[in-house]
Amino acid sequence: MRQDYAKYTSEDLEVWSKLYHRQMKQLPGIAENAFLEGVQKIGFREDKIPNFEEMNKRLQEITGWEVAVVAGLIPNKEFFELLQNKKFPASTWFRKLEELDYLEEPDMFHDVFGHVPILTNHDFCGFLQGLSTIALRHIENEWIIELISRLYWYTVEFGLIETSEGLQVYGAGILSSSGESIYSIESDIPQRVPFDIHDIISTPYIKDRFQEKYWIITSYKQLFDCVEELSEIMDQIAEGSLVIESK
Repeated sequence: MRQDYAKYTSEDLEVWSKLYHRQMKQLPGIAENAFLEGVQKIGFREDKIPNFEEMNKRLQEITGWEVAVVAGLIPNKEFFELLQNKKFPASTWFRKLEELDYLEEPDMFHDVFGHVPILTNHDFCGFLQGLSTIALRHIENEWIIELISRLYWYTVEFGLIETSEGLQVYGAGILSSSGESIYSIESDIPQRVPFDIHDIISTPYIKDRFQEKYWIITSYKQLFDCVEELSEIMDQIAEGSLVIESK
């Protein structure tokens, strides 16, 4: 599949521009620097819908990754195969203007604005590739894929990171959400705890409201380094020597 750039409408551009302006106004100080720097490196602009061909050229030069066009949500095997091959799946359609604040299925703004900037970080990309390699080794085991999906959810989508500037956001689900960007950092409602694989994979993810618990990493290298531990845990689950129960 390819991005048909000529098909974008004035409403599509307005959606991108409004969402981009809103997030870039509030994310400085909230979003981790690797994300904000990634926005600049990729060359995102408020007045232009990202062109995948141009975007991929920059990504390839930085980390060797690229964005692959998908119609929407795709099967697990296809999803993890793309990640293993340094391709991040992204849709090319936009939500409607009346859906700016909430969308059940991720659109291009979430996929591209939320995810692509951090793909300029080598350790983060290494984590994605390692995670997908483990998933593909156990792709026929639905329970293991569920557990790996939880780890993906609470890191790639809804992760927080402790930095020298304080607690900040790196998860795409937060970065692309005006409401959760503030809630995840400032609200006293959710729990915020140190990164722990066993704790994360025991926790079902939430799709219909803000998260109840966020896990905090100290660096992207911590994510990259956890791949070996994750591999051992999943092998133990597969062989029956370890049982994970949902909380």
